[in-house]
Amino acid sequence: MRIGELAERAGTTTRTLRYYESRGLLSVRRDARGYRTFGEDDLRLLRQIRMLRETGFDLEETRPFVECLRAGHPEGDSCPDSLAVYRSKLTELDACIAELTSVRNGVRERLARAEVEAAARSHPAPEPRCELAPVTGGSHPPDGETG
Repeated sequence: MRIGELAERAGTTTRTLRYYESRGLLSVRRDARGYRTFGEDDLRLLRQIRMLRETGFDLEETRPFVECLRAGHPEGDSCPDSLAVYRSKLTELDACIAELTSVRNGVRERLARAEVEAAARSHPAPEPRCELAPVTGGSHPPDGETG
């Protein structure tokens, strides 16, 4: 297949394919007229790259997966180098999650403090009053009366 068809089937652009070619991720064969030609294996490589890119891998991190597929493995993540990239990415993601969790906790604490302060400003505590309520219906006779 030619580059335009491959780009369409892979859901990308010819420009991206040329870029991958320049980075050595996509091997190019040329026909007798000099046109780039690609096969189903190239489509499989591109699908692997795209899946990895969509899940946060940078382009260079896809290289071991591509090489694994080129070596004839049915899946790009069945080689030791691919597994090492997965482990590295998990470590990186865990660090990001820890950092974001810390930031979230800080924001949560600030919000709780701000809500308490805002509630105190909008509903100030009443001033204490010292009033005596009149005694009614008690068992003691009013002053000056005898029972």
